[in-house]
Amino acid sequence: MQQIRTSMTLTSIRLMVHFQIQFCKGPTFSMAISNVTIPVGREAVLSCVVEDLSNYKIAWLQVNTQTILTIANHVITKNHRIGVTHSDHRTWYLHIKDVRESDAGDYMCQINTDPMKSQIVYLEVVVPPDILDYPTSTDMVVREGSNVTLKCAATGSPTPNITWRREGSELITLANDQGVTHVEGPMLNITRVNRLHMGPYLCIASNGVPPTVSKRIMLIVHFPPMIMVQDQLVGAQEGQELTMECMSEAYPKSINYWTRENDDEIIANSEKYDPVLLNNVYKVQMKLTIRSVSKSDYGAYKCIANNSLGSTDGSIKLYRPTPNSI
Repeated sequence: MQQIRTSMTLTSIRLMVHFQIQFCKGPTFSMAISNVTIPVGREAVLSCVVEDLSNYKIAWLQVNTQTILTIANHVITKNHRIGVTHSDHRTWYLHIKDVRESDAGDYMCQINTDPMKSQIVYLEVVVPPDILDYPTSTDMVVREGSNVTLKCAATGSPTPNITWRREGSELITLANDQGVTHVEGPMLNITRVNRLHMGPYLCIASNGVPPTVSKRIMLIVHFPPMIMVQDQLVGAQEGQELTMECMSEAYPKSINYWTRENDDEIIANSEKYDPVLLNNVYKVQMKLTIRSVSKSDYGAYKCIANNSLGSTDGSIKLYRPTPNSI
């Protein structure tokens, strides 16, 4: 009988101790805190879920500065962007308004037990890309045949990727004459630049945080005039209308005109002559129409182009065909 009483007493003690341990274990975190990613300028909300808080208090701390931000319902820091709310004393929220890059880092949700219990959440602040004025290249003027490097620098978090493209989907010609749609990296190197490289290039910065940004950089290639004549010898009978053509290339843009071979006087628009220039960036199509060929029109004509880098001309000879050659 004594043994039965002793056994019951020990069992009762074990149950009481177990109950007291369960009752006194205090508050616990019911789930792990998820890290938070937020764009700069938005409001970040960090949450901490606690069971059986009872009379204990929750505090939020910024770990890297060792700053106490809030205790229970009270905001301790003087940072007016910080706030705290809770839901039924179970879920506690730390609010950070108008998030800045400097807000990134670890935050601690702490319970004032002995010893203290805590959880840490990491706040990642992402920043959309921004292209820097320096050292990003501005519009560039280079001589044909030289080497050129276009530079593009951008800030942002994560670090932006830089992509180069030509405006209008034109291909970028590399050193091996290979044409590509785009080039990755902060620098675009062009070896022995030529007139075909001239035009606008786009430096595009992206890091997955909208918006993607770009800068337009104009590459201007200077070269002296060059003239191409397809038909250097043309024939027409008297009374016929005739058009002669030259094609010139130059940049800066050239001054283009027609003369007779042994006469420096520029052939101007008149009842007899109609000189026309069709411009396209660095190309000029030169046309000279003689509305009614006369005997005095036979001979050589010059199409002339000149700019600050030089001057050149092409020659076309107008002759009267013999009856056998017609």
